[in-house]
Amino acid sequence: MPRVSVKWLFLFLITSSLSFSAVLSTVTKKAYIVQMDKSEMPESFSNHLEWYSSTIKSVLASQLQEEVNGEDEERIIYSYETAFHGVAALLSEEEAERLEEEHGVVAVFPETVYQLHTTRSPVFLGLEPADSTSVWSEKLSDNDVIVGVLDTGIWPESESFNDTGFTSVPAHWKGACETGRAFTRNHCNKKIVGARVFYRGYESASGKINEKDEYKSPRDQDGHGTHTAATVAGSPVRHANLLGYAAGTARGMAPGARIAAYKVCWVGGCFSSDILSAVDRAVADGVNVLSISLGGGVSSYYRDSLAIATFGAMEMGVFVSCSAGNGGPDPISLTNVSPWITTVGASTMDRDFPAVVNLGTGKSITGVSLYKGRRNLFTKKQYPLVYTGSNSSNPDPNSLCLEGTLDPHTVAGKIVICDRGISPRVQKGQVVKDAGGVGLILTNTAANGEELVADSHLLPAVAVGETTGKLIKRYALTKPNATATLGFLGTRLGIRPSPVVAAFSSRGPNFLSLEILKPDVVAPGVNILAAWSGDMGPSSLPTDHRKVRFNILSGTSMSCPHVSGIAALLKARHPDWSPAAIRSALMTTAYVHDNTRNPLRDASTGQPSTPYDHGAGHINPLKALDPGLIYDIGPQDYFEFLCKQKLTPIQLKVFGKSKRSCRHTLASGGDLNYPAISAVFPDKASVTTLTLHRTVTNVGPPMSKYHVAVSQFKGVAVKVEPAMLNFTSKHQKLSYKITLTTKSRQSSPEFGSLIWKDGVHKVRSPVAITWLPPL
Repeated sequence: MPRVSVKWLFLFLITSSLSFSAVLSTVTKKAYIVQMDKSEMPESFSNHLEWYSSTIKSVLASQLQEEVNGEDEERIIYSYETAFHGVAALLSEEEAERLEEEHGVVAVFPETVYQLHTTRSPVFLGLEPADSTSVWSEKLSDNDVIVGVLDTGIWPESESFNDTGFTSVPAHWKGACETGRAFTRNHCNKKIVGARVFYRGYESASGKINEKDEYKSPRDQDGHGTHTAATVAGSPVRHANLLGYAAGTARGMAPGARIAAYKVCWVGGCFSSDILSAVDRAVADGVNVLSISLGGGVSSYYRDSLAIATFGAMEMGVFVSCSAGNGGPDPISLTNVSPWITTVGASTMDRDFPAVVNLGTGKSITGVSLYKGRRNLFTKKQYPLVYTGSNSSNPDPNSLCLEGTLDPHTVAGKIVICDRGISPRVQKGQVVKDAGGVGLILTNTAANGEELVADSHLLPAVAVGETTGKLIKRYALTKPNATATLGFLGTRLGIRPSPVVAAFSSRGPNFLSLEILKPDVVAPGVNILAAWSGDMGPSSLPTDHRKVRFNILSGTSMSCPHVSGIAALLKARHPDWSPAAIRSALMTTAYVHDNTRNPLRDASTGQPSTPYDHGAGHINPLKALDPGLIYDIGPQDYFEFLCKQKLTPIQLKVFGKSKRSCRHTLASGGDLNYPAISAVFPDKASVTTLTLHRTVTNVGPPMSKYHVAVSQFKGVAVKVEPAMLNFTSKHQKLSYKITLTTKSRQSSPEFGSLIWKDGVHKVRSPVAITWLPPL
């Protein structure tokens, strides 16, 4: 046997060991967000990134190999330095655990995937007509408010982003127009002042983006980001419509505001390290408002990287609006519930797109549709009707019209009834079309109730509610020769009642902190017309080759930018207002009655909705301009709230990057100066009295006198002291306390309101009272 040099054997063993280690590291590496305490940087480092890099390097399992290959820099995919401090780095689970013990490391978060929460509204909200007497008619097109939209990017050619008449880009703007495939610097203008793209977290989890299939640039292929950006601040576009539906002038809520697009979402989702980098960059760039129509699951404040980043944005004076989620009508389905975030639910408008199902019995049933195509059915001809499920309110696997489930021999030439569920609504129509069906009746199940959402189907299709859906299904199942035809009636205005809380809109209570009532408000989120991508058909199906300039979408993704835009208008009019002041104005002026003067209804039940569904109510922009009083909250106040959430000093540190400490100024979390009031009686029956405190700031006339009005409750007696607030100057602050004494513990929450009135203003706070069941 030939002799092997000890030296070569040693090198072989080292190389093999390192190679094996590197392979293991490659297999198990994923992105982690590492929060650092910037004040702990040792003097031996010249800058924070150098220190962060050294800290990451110190825990690498294959440190020597990485030094040889020069890969240590590649481990860090982002550095954060404004709203958040630290890095996103590729680490193994073992390396991440070791890193938590390193000097200066505050927390380590694993990568989280978020999903998008997927014309008429300015009029509906009272923002038009902009005549000479309108409070919005002043020249606001030269305002300096910039809204950062975190989404799928932007389609810059849309007329909604025309910058005609705009003055130069605001001086405080420090952002950039990043270039890439099909996106040049010329695509930014005085309206789109910035555009950036964030993909490193996505690529570290999903592999390199296929640039033939996706734009690795700020250009929006999906359409969602263009729609939300145009809803926030789109310039007026006359004769806007979708295939003839919803025709009129499309304009955003704040047409004079500027837009900065931050592309954080891709085909495979939106990754937390990318979102965090976008928030951090947007704040440094100089945005005034952040509009974020996406969400993930709910986790503790100190484990939620978006909550921590938006806390940092709030500290810098940035208003943050987020969608509540589309998990309704299930209770406790909210996302984005941090008190420094304005959480927005969805409601309907007074516009609809009616369509009819005319049965062979002569009965006519009303539904909705956005169908417009060459495949029209003859309204005077009856077509065979088929349903392959059972007549149940619950989905039947045979009736969901999933891909590959329809037999062409059964459905060819017929109108097919499909139940909602599992697959997208428009995809069911494609399945029917592929199987030879000539039309679709889409029926709601118990989960959707009577709420109707219109879609731009690829074949004649009508969506109907659960009750009428059961009737149609019963007819199809019991009559061998059942027939029907479909008709489309266009656009109808003046729908009553409206608004109605959308069934899909996520609901409270806010299980993370019952004493913070969420959502904050509802805003239009059903059948919203706004600008669209030139690359995607209106149904978003790959088989849809229609090209449209505008599209109609539904979701809390659509309601969130309504609030972001109104916040931009308020910021333009009141530059000195804090994010909390803007939210307070939106909440305390919101209304809770529809256009029939009845309480707002819940689309899923048809019954009156509660603050768990609609928060403080439906936004009322004109009233929000002059709210009279505001409930202001500063960064330290939010930190004091966190101090009451049973967080350890280490957990609190993720919010205390500026060396905040608990001053114990709040008796309880319910004492946070929130515009909504939520009293939570503990599970001890011996506790019969609760006292909550609030402070209001006068932003109305200097000499103002307000008196209080409080709802009557079955379970408690409510006393407000003082019952009168006498203001003698503008910006004066006065405090009051609310004492609630139990008369009889209730098994379910009670709701009401507390209103301060001065004869002109009504400053309304929703009130929720909850008794936790005894242990």
